[in-house]
Amino acid sequence: MAHIYMQFDFGKDEEKAQAARHKLETWKQAFRLDKKLLYKLARTEDGAAAPAPADKAEKIKGKSKTKEEPETKAALVNVKLLVRLAFSNHEKLSEQRWVQRIPGEEQFHAAKPEVVKPGDAKFAEVEKQFDELAG
Repeated sequence: MAHIYMQFDFGKDEEKAQAARHKLETWKQAFRLDKKLLYKLARTEDGAAAPAPADKAEKIKGKSKTKEEPETKAALVNVKLLVRLAFSNHEKLSEQRWVQRIPGEEQFHAAKPEVVKPGDAKFAEVEKQFDELAG
């Protein structure tokens, strides 16, 4: 059974990535695609250095800056969504419909969709990346 991988690069927009993940999960349950539609999120840090944690001396009017830390840390992380379609040979029509449907949805438009099929040069690299990610 050949796999088709789809890569979506959401950049630093975690909310859009989570909305897309939620949409995939909805489809998985609604269409009973348990083993046929798998996805994993890959988070990579940007080249910029992470901000130092707030010290006790950096309190402003009794409030620390710890509330701002998650936003700045999240802003340094690039989010990619990897989707693997694993349909059997007799389900080629269903597979093709999903390859067209997923990137066409609103949640996936701005994510620079890229479809990687078994004959493509990047296929082995993407497959290895998908297998290494913790689900």
